[in-house]
Amino acid sequence: MRRYTLPAVGLLGIAALALTGCQTPAADADAAPAASVVPITIATLPLGEDPTAENPIEVFAELFEEATGREVEVTDVPDYLSVVEAIRNDHVDIGIMSGFPSALAVNTGEVDPVVAFKGDDEPVSTCVVLNDSPIEEVEDFKGKTVAFADQASSSGYFMPVYMLHEAGLEQGVDYEAIFAGGHEGSFAALAQGQVDAACTANMLTELGAPMFPFADGEWRGVGQSPSMSVQGTVLGRQSLDEVTRAVIAEGIAEVFSAKNAERLGAMGSFATLEQTVEPDASLYASFAEIAAVAGVELEDLE
Repeated sequence: MRRYTLPAVGLLGIAALALTGCQTPAADADAAPAASVVPITIATLPLGEDPTAENPIEVFAELFEEATGREVEVTDVPDYLSVVEAIRNDHVDIGIMSGFPSALAVNTGEVDPVVAFKGDDEPVSTCVVLNDSPIEEVEDFKGKTVAFADQASSSGYFMPVYMLHEAGLEQGVDYEAIFAGGHEGSFAALAQGQVDAACTANMLTELGAPMFPFADGEWRGVGQSPSMSVQGTVLGRQSLDEVTRAVIAEGIAEVFSAKNAERLGAMGSFATLEQTVEPDASLYASFAEIAAVAGVELEDLE
């Protein structure tokens, strides 16, 4: 398994490229490598920086290679939308995204949902405060500063913003929002006293260090967001051949199984969820209302 990093400056130009500009001239059919020996390429955000712990992405890549019999190449990108751009411009084969980025991506009509991880009726997010905080309930966030992970994050933005909206609090009016560039950044901002709360995934608070830096007794969760109909999606480029699509779907089913949940760390929550291969785009329709509350239209990536 090989890992690459695609610099942010390079990604700024991706959206301006036509799909035909990303493709090389057609090679002689006899010279083209068989699909079964071509590596599967994946775009992902880096997960886990603790050198003493297994990196979830490295674990996934290792298990995926074993399950598919194909070499796996991982490309690190800086944010969720860069994953989508890399896929729809044929720079990589797949990316694994949470619910809302998936909905945004599928809505463009330029990437395909290969496998969907269905929701489980459990709350997705909470907002973390330090244990000595005067904040006791969601309404207490009025007049406060709240850290969110990323503007395309399901658990770190869309769902907690919707939770605050349901409590009568609107972003930019009743509370100040800052974007920390990821869940780790949100936790750091809270620890350093730069914000009053950090909204994140319930799942991360349960993992403990190094994914969640606060020990028992140092923090409290305030509020619980609704559940999501889709927790995540394996998104694929539309030019994927049928053989590779089938190999990916079978490999995902093997990797995201209960036996691997613990090793997968932050990605392990997908291992307990029902999978749907080649889901219909209508599965993502329920995201529109919550996205609108967060000020994002599902057409924004078109």
